[in-house]
Amino acid sequence: MVMARNTEGTAALPTEGETTIRPVLRAEGLSKQYGPVTVLSDITLDIMRGEIHAIIGENGAGKSTFMRLLSGYAEPSSGSLWMDGDRVDFSKPDMAQAAGIVLVHQEILLAEALTVAENLFLGREITRKGVIDDRTMNRLAVERLAEVNCVVSPNTLVRNISLADRQLVQIARALLDNYRVVIFDEPTAVLTSEEVETLIRIIERLKAEGTAVLYISHRLDEVQRLADRVTVLRDGKMVGSYPGGTLSQMDMAHWMVGRELNALYPPKTAARTNEPMFEVMGATVPGFAKDVSFTVYRGEILGFAGMIGAGRTELFEGLLGLRPATSTAVRLRGKPIRIKSPLEAIEAGIGYLTEDRKGKGLLLHEPLGPNLTLSALSRFYPHLYLRKRRESQALVEAVDQYDIRLRSLNLKAGQLSGGNQQKLLLAKIMLTDPSLVIIDEPTRGIDIANKAQIYAFIQNLVAEGKTCIVISSEMQELIGICDRIVVMREGHINGELQGDEMTERNVAFLATSETKPDQTVQGGTHP
Repeated sequence: MVMARNTEGTAALPTEGETTIRPVLRAEGLSKQYGPVTVLSDITLDIMRGEIHAIIGENGAGKSTFMRLLSGYAEPSSGSLWMDGDRVDFSKPDMAQAAGIVLVHQEILLAEALTVAENLFLGREITRKGVIDDRTMNRLAVERLAEVNCVVSPNTLVRNISLADRQLVQIARALLDNYRVVIFDEPTAVLTSEEVETLIRIIERLKAEGTAVLYISHRLDEVQRLADRVTVLRDGKMVGSYPGGTLSQMDMAHWMVGRELNALYPPKTAARTNEPMFEVMGATVPGFAKDVSFTVYRGEILGFAGMIGAGRTELFEGLLGLRPATSTAVRLRGKPIRIKSPLEAIEAGIGYLTEDRKGKGLLLHEPLGPNLTLSALSRFYPHLYLRKRRESQALVEAVDQYDIRLRSLNLKAGQLSGGNQQKLLLAKIMLTDPSLVIIDEPTRGIDIANKAQIYAFIQNLVAEGKTCIVISSEMQELIGICDRIVVMREGHINGELQGDEMTERNVAFLATSETKPDQTVQGGTHP
């Protein structure tokens, strides 16, 4: 039995005739404080064998803190943990792993300078006569990677594989352990739809084996599809625990945010003009994109769709001087332009939000102020003199304007939730006052309430006369906010859709079909 709680937080008693089954893991009155701040309060929850138990809530609701307490990465301030009816104390992750609790982190925690195989077996290397047995580890790595449908070579350095493959490697590493409880924290944030299906099969296999699965995700369609039970956290407290299938996605969103959530996608503005803002002709990024041409108009939101590996991110990194690229011509507001560095892009009035906010967008170990002003240093550090007061005022204004929720202005960027990190990154880019904003994966790993805010922000941009390009792996996101969608496949543009033609079926067809560049379909539907 899972001990349910009602919306007032009191425990619900078993109904007559229910059979009490001992949980594999039980949290009882679990709380966590950091100094005077309570981030998790009085969580009581039973985790059952052979059950997929989803934990949902807004960014900052306490989900990741709860998982860290269960897996030994943090110790509770009060409350207790029980396994098979016996009290346990995990002061470090090794103790939880020895008990059979493994955590697949939201962050990629792999050593980039080591190979895939070395990462899989890091800390548990296989030896033969006192010497590390690389041949056996490579062979086993191939087998383990195949189980998660990851086709990278075990000899490849992790720094040379994609974010999606790194996540799959991390999942494969976790499943090497003797597990009884497997915790997935936002496991699909960087995965393609095909890779998500592979992960779902893995999770269903774990359930069939009797493993308890805890599943944290902002993708409510996945929760609705997978979960046997859904527990909602809000502001560090438990709102309720419900049988799977009894909540719609909008029900889940309502319990998460504590209020009715308006339509996720705001009405599209009619801001597009016939004035070309950014014209690209014959752009090539070696190894990623070839002979790509497109135009985006002032006041338009242009989407770029495609499978991971289609070359979308690399195309724009090339256009913005982040990697080698060539082109026949590039024009900004009708004038020829050649951008050799990110600084030149900023000076030209182009803002770029990277898909990797933790690795490339923010300095996680630095305070919020320097993170905010990093792209506009000349406004805050003229003539090498620090203008701390102006920086502090800019931070206060950004927190208010972008609804960045935090308990103190003195935090470091890494202490913010994912949604608030993304808002800080948006504020950082907008501080440079760009006329063209390019956003790569705007809502990856972000809860539904923050998604709605970011979509509204993008619509406000174009309503003000700016232009926006959105790169996203979520088809419904592109359909919901874009005026047109360009679909890339294997480094070239495979088609363009607008109006009623923008459907998931059409986007998926162009992203995966064998249509050649000279057969590109613009408009029209597909079988």
